[in-house]
Amino acid sequence: MPVARRCCFENPKGYSMPVLCNLFGTPRRVALGMGQEDVSSLREVGKLLAFLKEPEPPKGFRDLFDKLPQFKQVLNMPTKRLRGAPCQQKIIQGDDVDLNKIPIMTCWPEDAAPLITWGLTVTRGPHKERQNLGIYRQQLIGKNKLIMRWLSHRGGALDFQEWCAAHPGERFPVSVALGADPATILGAVTPVPDTLSEYAFAGLLRGTKTEVVKCVSNDLEVPASAEIVLEGYIEVGEMAPEGPYGDHTGYYNEVDSFPVFTVTHITQREDAIYHSTYTGRPPDEPAVLGVALNEVFVPILQKQFPEIVDFYLPPEGCSYRLAVVTMKKQYAGHAKRVMMGVWSFLRQFMYTKFVIVCDDDVNARDWNDVIWAITTRMDPARDTVLVENTPIDYLDFASPVSGLGSKMGLDATNKWPGETQREWGRPIKKRSSGDGAHRRHLG
Repeated sequence: MPVARRCCFENPKGYSMPVLCNLFGTPRRVALGMGQEDVSSLREVGKLLAFLKEPEPPKGFRDLFDKLPQFKQVLNMPTKRLRGAPCQQKIIQGDDVDLNKIPIMTCWPEDAAPLITWGLTVTRGPHKERQNLGIYRQQLIGKNKLIMRWLSHRGGALDFQEWCAAHPGERFPVSVALGADPATILGAVTPVPDTLSEYAFAGLLRGTKTEVVKCVSNDLEVPASAEIVLEGYIEVGEMAPEGPYGDHTGYYNEVDSFPVFTVTHITQREDAIYHSTYTGRPPDEPAVLGVALNEVFVPILQKQFPEIVDFYLPPEGCSYRLAVVTMKKQYAGHAKRVMMGVWSFLRQFMYTKFVIVCDDDVNARDWNDVIWAITTRMDPARDTVLVENTPIDYLDFASPVSGLGSKMGLDATNKWPGETQREWGRPIKKRSSGDGAHRRHLG
């Protein structure tokens, strides 16, 4: 995917702070950020996540020995709390807070306002020990105000909902880290189990505990490696219209209301660098991330559904809206079970609109193979599954209702008895012994 080169703008017009873009512009750089040498090795990260999601006790001494590397990695899960960190070398508060001094980018001509794209938002629910680390875009609407665009099912929004129920009328503490070490950033975009914090997962990736520091104005802990930290609160009931913005779909999204984040303190390094990206139709940096994270998803799905051979989210499908699955089919109706499993097992795929299921003789990453399977192994009426009134991405303007639409499953597998009454076709294959007989016949 041709995205590649990192970009550091040392003197952005009108600002004294440099801007770093396209940090994860190649799949290999994503892999390196996750402590792996290449993209294929990211499946080891997926295996670790699958183990942590559903750990199994050792079956004996040999199994215990085989699992020792995983148990050793778990030792790096707790965070390391520091008394101070470079991200607090400079503290700005009160009337001196001015977000306009940070080179927050406007990505597309018709965007509503400058937009923070790589903000690592730190929250904690009232009944939770661990913090949540999520990435939500934030529209600049004032010198100390941003709009926090988090969807209702995301971790930060769930923490906020629980806070409102437990502490009605009280301000909800929020901190946002801008820039951090790659493992911490990638931990925020990886499907970690609900019982595991993103900081702990970053420690597993890095091989050392994630260093954090307590904020100066609240009890939240932010990455000690951050360049800039925004501290503040969300006032219950304070909302503002967000957007429109050019998004990963290649379109501008609709305007919708989201909570307002009021910034009371800014802490930063003396020589801070602002980390940013842009979102648009692939190829772009988020699409590269999607290609790399695809390899993490495969072992997680395979642990629950061992019949899955491969799983692919084509970047041209806007990262997650279309999935191709290849499987070892074992019985009639098996492909439909896998479809339902993809939609339900990981919340990352609740917005996947199209799932194509093929046999394991098809290369999920080769459209020539996939289209051949669809056109030769599918009957549109029999092999198309439609599910209506299901959750759909709010950015999907094609759905009849915002956030609610339909999904389609395509069963492009060979059909078993019970699925068809006809003799099934036999694919043409070359003779394994070569074409000598044909050459002799042709002279």
